[in-house]
Amino acid sequence: MKKLFTLLATIALLFSACCNTQKTTDTMSSLKQSDIDAAIKAIWAKNSQINPDLVERGVKCVAKLWTAEDGSAEEFIAFCEANYQCTEAERHQLFQTIQRNVEAIYGRYNQISIDLKMPLHVVGDAPYTAIDELFGAIDPFAHFSDDMFASKIAFVVVLNFPSYTLNEKNELGKTWTRTEWAYARLGDLFGARIPGEANQQFADCSTTADNYISNYNIMMGRLRNDAGEQLFADNMALITHWGLRDELKSNYANADGRGFEKQRMIYQIMTRIIDQSIPACVISNADYTWNPYSNEVKDLQGNVVDNTREADVRYQMLYNIYKSAVAMDKYCPAYPTYLQRAFDQQMEVTDKEIEEMFVKFISSPEVAQVAELIKARLGRELEPFDIWYDGFKSRSAISEDELSAKTRSLYPNPAALKADLPNIMQRLGFTAEKANEVCAKIEVDPSLGAGHAWGAMATYDVSRLRTRIAANGMDYKGYNIAVHEFGHNVEQTITVYDVDNYMMCGVPSTAFTEALAFVFQKRDLELLGYKNTNPQATALQSLDIFWGSYEIMGVSLVDIYTWRWLYENPDATMAQLKETIIRNAQEIWNKYYAPVLGHENSTILAVYSHMIDSPLYLPNYPYGHIVESQLEYQFRDKVVGEEVCRIYPIGRLTPNLWMQYAVGQSVSVEPLLNEVAEAIKVLNN
Repeated sequence: MKKLFTLLATIALLFSACCNTQKTTDTMSSLKQSDIDAAIKAIWAKNSQINPDLVERGVKCVAKLWTAEDGSAEEFIAFCEANYQCTEAERHQLFQTIQRNVEAIYGRYNQISIDLKMPLHVVGDAPYTAIDELFGAIDPFAHFSDDMFASKIAFVVVLNFPSYTLNEKNELGKTWTRTEWAYARLGDLFGARIPGEANQQFADCSTTADNYISNYNIMMGRLRNDAGEQLFADNMALITHWGLRDELKSNYANADGRGFEKQRMIYQIMTRIIDQSIPACVISNADYTWNPYSNEVKDLQGNVVDNTREADVRYQMLYNIYKSAVAMDKYCPAYPTYLQRAFDQQMEVTDKEIEEMFVKFISSPEVAQVAELIKARLGRELEPFDIWYDGFKSRSAISEDELSAKTRSLYPNPAALKADLPNIMQRLGFTAEKANEVCAKIEVDPSLGAGHAWGAMATYDVSRLRTRIAANGMDYKGYNIAVHEFGHNVEQTITVYDVDNYMMCGVPSTAFTEALAFVFQKRDLELLGYKNTNPQATALQSLDIFWGSYEIMGVSLVDIYTWRWLYENPDATMAQLKETIIRNAQEIWNKYYAPVLGHENSTILAVYSHMIDSPLYLPNYPYGHIVESQLEYQFRDKVVGEEVCRIYPIGRLTPNLWMQYAVGQSVSVEPLLNEVAEAIKVLNN
C-alpha cells in the first residue's frame, strides 16, 4: 500500500516547478530582458564578489513568477536589490530562518490534514458521515503557495535559493556540500504559482477517489459458484484490489484442495471490476449473493434481483483527477504536464527512462525461464492471475489459518502492536536504544482501508501506522501489511529526525521508502519466529522480487501509457478513457505477458486501485523493487538495522546519487537480472 506522504516531495509536486526554463505562462507579467539586466546590475553593484551565475539564476527565477499584481518593473528591480543576500553568512542565516518556518508550517498543516481525514481512514465508534467527507477533502496546503507569493516570501526564496534542473542536480550535486544540497532543495519549493483553488480542486477529486476505493469491498462470504456453493468464509470482506490480490496469493498454499477454484473466482471478480460489469448492489453490501461467472444476483431469500452494473464510477474518479491536474498545467512552466510533475519533478527520473528500464526487464529472457519454474511448481498451465504467484516465499508452505491464529494472539488490538514495534526493530538488527527512540514516534491506528503509513512532517510530530485490525485481532493479511507500513514509518522517522537539514528530510522519491517497506515486509515470517532453513533461500528471494517486479511493471506501463494518451487526446471523454485503459492493458499483456502466461487479451493489468486514486504512483513500486534488490544485496553480509541507520539519514539526494552513496552504484535493473540468472541455475541444479 502506498505511503500517503513523502514529506517535502509531495508538497513540491502540488505547487512547485523548476525555474530553469525560458517558458512562461499567461499568468506571468512581461518583464523585459532590460528589467532583468537592471536587477542583476543593481545586485552586483552592492557586492562585486558574489557569484554572478547565482545572481542571474535567482533574478530570472523571480522574473518568471512576477506578475503585474506583484508590482511594476521598477518595483521588481528594487525588490531584487533589497532582498538579495550578498554574503554567505547572510544567505545562510536567511536559509535557517526560512527552514525553521517551513517546518513549522508543514508540520501544523500535516497535523490538520491527519485530524480532518481521521474519520475517513481510521475505525471509529461510528461510521463517518457526509460532513466528514467534506472536512476530509479540505487541503490545508492548498493556499500555501498563494500566501507565500502574496507575502513575497516565495520571491525571497527563489531569488536567493534558485532551483536546478534534474540534470544539473545529478552533475553538479556530485560535488555539492550538504548545505548546498539543502539550498537546492529549498529552491525546489517555489517554481510555480498554482492558485489555491486549483490545488483544492485536485485535493477534492483525490479525496473522493480515495474514499471510493477505501470503501470498495467484495463480500466474499456472499459469493456463489455455478453449483451454488460458498467458497469463502462468512464475514470475509476484501477491499479491491489489495485484499482480493492477497487472498488470491494466499490460496497457493491452500490446504482444502479448492485454492485454484478460489483463485479463478477472484480473477473473475477482478475482470468485472475492470470492465464495470460488476452489479452495483453487491459492492460493500452483504444483502445479496452473487455469482461472478453468470453475474446473477439473489437476495438472501434466494430470489433473483436486478443486477444493474456499476455505472463506470471507477473511471469517472480517474477522469475527474485528470481534469483537475490539467487545470494546474498552465501554472507550471517547467513541468507543464502531470506526467512531468510525477516523474521529472517528484520521482526525479523521466517517464521515458522508467519505460525503457521496465521494458528491458519484462522482455528479458529470464521472464520465460522463471515462468517455466512456476509452471513446474504448480503442475499446471499458467493462468493470468499467476502474475501474483506466491510460491517463492516461505510462507507459501504455511497455512494462512495458522499464521492468522498466531497474529491474532499476538496482536488483539492496536495497543499490542504498538507495544511490540521495538521488538520487531531489534529482530531486524536495530539497537534497543534506536528501536525505542524510533517507535516512541510512531502511533498505531486500526484502518478502514487496506492500510497506509502517514509520516510526520516536523521534528515534534509522530508517524502513523494504519492497518486492518478486526474485533478478534489482526489476521495475517493485516499483519503483512502492517510490517510493510512499519518499514515506511521507520524511514519516515529516521529521515525527519536524523537528517542534518530539514530541507533534506525524506528520500529521493517514494520508490525509496517503498524499497525499505519491502525489505521489512519480506521478513514478516522471520519476525513471527519462523526460521528459514532452506539452502535455496537467497535464490528464492531473488526470484520473488523478480516476479513481483515483472507483475507491477506491466501495471505501471498501463498507467503511463494512459496518461500519455490523455495528453494526446485532451478532449477525451470518460467513456473513451475507460476504453483506452482496457485497451492498453490488453496490448501490454499480449506483448509482454501472454507469451509466457498465455490467455491473450487479459485485462488484469488494469485492476490496480492506485491507478484510480493515485495516478502515476504505481511506477514507484517496481522502481522500489529495483532499489530493494540492490539494498538486499548490500544487506547480505551486514546487519539490516545498522545499514538502514547508515543509509537513510542521507536524505533527499537524487536517486542515482543516493544509490551511489548507499550501495556504490546507480539505480539499474542489471543487478537483479544477474541475480535471477544465478537463482535459476540454483533451482535447476
